[in-house]
Amino acid sequence: MTLLVTIRGWEVEPWLDRFRRLLPDKRIVTPGDDFARDRVEYVATWKHPAGALRDLPKLKAIFSLGAGVDHVFADPDLPDVPVARVVDPDLTMRMSEWVLLHVLMHHRQQRMYDWQQVEKIWAEDREQPAAKDVRVGVMGLGELGADAARKLAVVGFDVAGWARSRHRLEGIRSFAGAAELDAFLARTDILVCLLPLTPDTRDILDRALFGKLARDGRLGGPIVINGGRGGLQNEDDIIAALDDATLKAAVLDVFKSEPLPPDSPLWSHPRVTVSPHNSAVSNPDAIAAMIARQIRAFERGEALRNVVDRTRQY
Repeated sequence: MTLLVTIRGWEVEPWLDRFRRLLPDKRIVTPGDDFARDRVEYVATWKHPAGALRDLPKLKAIFSLGAGVDHVFADPDLPDVPVARVVDPDLTMRMSEWVLLHVLMHHRQQRMYDWQQVEKIWAEDREQPAAKDVRVGVMGLGELGADAARKLAVVGFDVAGWARSRHRLEGIRSFAGAAELDAFLARTDILVCLLPLTPDTRDILDRALFGKLARDGRLGGPIVINGGRGGLQNEDDIIAALDDATLKAAVLDVFKSEPLPPDSPLWSHPRVTVSPHNSAVSNPDAIAAMIARQIRAFERGEALRNVVDRTRQY
């Protein structure tokens, strides 16, 4: 059996090292190696080139090395085999940490205090609303979104969630489908987007959506936090909405073009926080171990876990 590891944008050696230690009886190869394509039974991928998985007649499964799978389905020649996504406690916790960090930074007005420190301004009369008076809305209630919503609720925020289908999370109000999206947005002061990128969600974060966010909140305007995928956001609309005060601030970890080009106005906009797609970094130790366990279980006759619905692409 051969496992093909195909990665763009990350260092490949740490992944090869982990897979070779975890699967010593398997041959681990990269696209540049000399290997028999009819021996490849599994692929582990992050942003493989289109067509790279053609002519693998014994292929049984494809494993994404990151939280998203849109990079897999971007390949028009994708083989018709199961695609498994990452569901890993380490990655989930990292995302929840990032979400909590930025919700709290805006809730407690830390950006303003950073500016006051630079300007040597001592101001004691700033209003600090309680967490219970700040309404956070989480778009996307999969593993990442549900965990972030629960942790935000533990801190005390008034949390609601929205997804395509109904989710039941204790203590968190659930909105579902297009019919309930406007009601969800109207009660949201801080919008956290952790949706998967699909044809239905592409560019969902646009000017029309921003205009439906709550205008009566305690933070002086709505805030958008996107830790999902870059294709979810219309970046021109984000800048325009910030400039005319439709949005108060934006926190962006993902972008349509990565790395973010140096000439992007997002870098220097005073109300934008940029992070370099590191909200939930894939840990080779944790994720390689998870994939190795999946392969071992599958070869014992067990079903693959976390298989993506090809129709919905998540």
